[in-house]
Amino acid sequence: MQAVTLLGATGSIGVSTLDVLARHPDKYQVYALTANRSVDTLFAQCRQFEPEVAVMLDEPSAERLAKQLKMAGIQTQVLAGTQALEQVAESDKTDYVVAAIVGAAGLLPTLAAARAGKHILLANKEALVMSGGLFMHEVEANGATLLPVDSEHNAIWQCLPVGNTQKHHYDGKGVRKIILTASGGPFRDYDLAALEHVTPEQAVAHPNWSMGQKISVDSATMMNKGLEVIEAHWLFGLQSNQIEVILHRQSIIHSMVDYVDGSVLAQMGNPDMRTPIANALAWPNRIDSGVVPLDLVAASRLDFSVADHTFFPCLALAYQALDAGGTNTAILNAANEVAVDAFLHSQIKFTDIARTIEHVLSTMTASDGSTLQQVLADDEQSRQIAAEFIKSNK
Repeated sequence: MQAVTLLGATGSIGVSTLDVLARHPDKYQVYALTANRSVDTLFAQCRQFEPEVAVMLDEPSAERLAKQLKMAGIQTQVLAGTQALEQVAESDKTDYVVAAIVGAAGLLPTLAAARAGKHILLANKEALVMSGGLFMHEVEANGATLLPVDSEHNAIWQCLPVGNTQKHHYDGKGVRKIILTASGGPFRDYDLAALEHVTPEQAVAHPNWSMGQKISVDSATMMNKGLEVIEAHWLFGLQSNQIEVILHRQSIIHSMVDYVDGSVLAQMGNPDMRTPIANALAWPNRIDSGVVPLDLVAASRLDFSVADHTFFPCLALAYQALDAGGTNTAILNAANEVAVDAFLHSQIKFTDIARTIEHVLSTMTASDGSTLQQVLADDEQSRQIAAEFIKSNK
């Protein structure tokens, strides 16, 4: 029986993870569930899974949850704050840590899990985007196991040479490049000029996947894919010119590995996050995920096209930040978070997201990112510059 801590239980990844766990009560038990401020949702999850610990971001939310649990006769201990997130991530009582907190907020608890040598199921891109070198050092130095849950990285991991559970340099393994597939989001068939007028409601309506608002906007701008390029660099030890992004509107092939002998291995399946979650949970075995089997005849066709960096400038900016090195990727990520939030609140246009990020990258001087303090300082400065740029250009 494996004990699981789920960081970000009420988001789309968290809900999918709990669905998989519920199918295998003989294999997994939930030690801790965490959430931002979704008290009612976390209460329902606690009632179903009865974790030992639940964590809310702030004290008022924690007090509300504790009161509801007490009235329901549920013995779950309720904690609050970022230190509590780190506490449950590094606890001796947990074996697996599912890192599913969206954004920079997931960095510190995921680092804590790495330092504690946990079996980490990584769905939080920012741990690698913000501090890839530092994070991978902690994973390797402390004997943690790192398994990717992002559908693209999980697909790559499944297609790489057998037996690789950590980051490796694949130069001697015959890998020429990896190919990350992208649906292209809801605006893939728009004219470039039309992007100036799209709304938040349109941006969050993803054609294939069911995701949260922030990641849905990132998919529409292709920043999500840009962050995945950065993540792939750290996970698989490949340079940016060995990581290609192509559009694949059906989201049936989740990514591919191109080998020097001409072989291309692809991982396929219906677009459902429960597949990579179940794969990472059960590795090296396989368990039922609840996902409907893929019907290739019904799917009928698979289409591919170039990911145009002019149409998707956020993707180009991500490659630029990766090649520049240091904390440029942390700066990119922070500016994007501020810009996406402003767009979702109708403060800027969709196309202003890329403009904001480009301004911040060109304004700031990145540090080498050799310490966590540098990463967090540049993250904060990036947010300030992005907010000032948005305010001055309303």
